[in-house]
Amino acid sequence: MIKVGIIGGSGLDDPKILKEAKELEVATPYGSPTSALTCGAIEGVQVVIIARHGKDHSIYPSKVNFRANLWALKEQGCTHILVSTAVGSLREEIEPGHLVFPSQFIDHTKKRETTFFDEDVVVHTPMAEPFCPNLLGLLASSAEHIKVPYHTNKTVITIEGPRFSTKAESHMFRGWGADIINMSTVPEVNLSREKKMHYAAIAMSTDYDCWREGEESVTWDMILETMKKNASNVIKLFLDVIPKLKEYDDICLR
Repeated sequence: MIKVGIIGGSGLDDPKILKEAKELEVATPYGSPTSALTCGAIEGVQVVIIARHGKDHSIYPSKVNFRANLWALKEQGCTHILVSTAVGSLREEIEPGHLVFPSQFIDHTKKRETTFFDEDVVVHTPMAEPFCPNLLGLLASSAEHIKVPYHTNKTVITIEGPRFSTKAESHMFRGWGADIINMSTVPEVNLSREKKMHYAAIAMSTDYDCWREGEESVTWDMILETMKKNASNVIKLFLDVIPKLKEYDDICLR
C-alpha cells in the first residue's frame, strides 16, 4: 500500500492539507523525531507529516535528528518521501520563486550521522541515482499542470550551516557543477534509500546565494519572504502529485 511521508521545510508542514489529521508522538532508537507526526489522508492516500526544524523552527540544520525522522516514517509504513526545501540558486536561469526537482546531490556536510549502518554490519548502499525518477517525473508533469516555473536534472549541494556561503565557496560550488544549495537534503536522501523508501525533493529557489554580482547577499528574512510568497505552489504540488500515487506501480528500490 502506498503511504507518503512529507518532511516539511519552513512554512510547508501545514497539517491543514490533510483530511482527519491527528498528531502522534513516537519514539525511535535514535531519539525523538523533530516534531510529532501529523497523520491523515489526501484523497484516499495515507500521509504522515514531520516538521523538519520543529513546529516552531527552533532546530538548526545540523541538529535535525534525521535518523529519527526517517526511522519514524518507515515504522509508520511510508513507502514514498516527498520533501520541501528552501534552496539558493547557483545558476542565472533558476530565479527566486522557481521550483527545482534535483536528480543528483553533492555532500558537503561534515558532522552529521549519515547512515543507519554504523554498527554491527557494513552496508555499501548504491547511490548513483539517489532521487526516485518516477517521482521526479510526476513532479514535473504536475508543475506543468499547475503552470509553475520549474527545473529538472539539477544537482543540489548540501552544506553544514547554519551560516551561509562565502563568495569564494559559492563560486567553488558552481565550479563543481552544483545548481542549487541547501542545508537539508543530506542525509535525508541517503537515509531514505537505506530504508528503501522512494525520495524526491521539491526545492524552492529563494535567492542567488552570494555569487551573483550586484545581487544582495542572502539573508534569512529574504528566504522567509520568498517562501511565504510561493509556499502555495508547493502545497499545490503535494495535492496534485499524491493522489496520482494511488495508481503508482510501487517497485522496490534496488
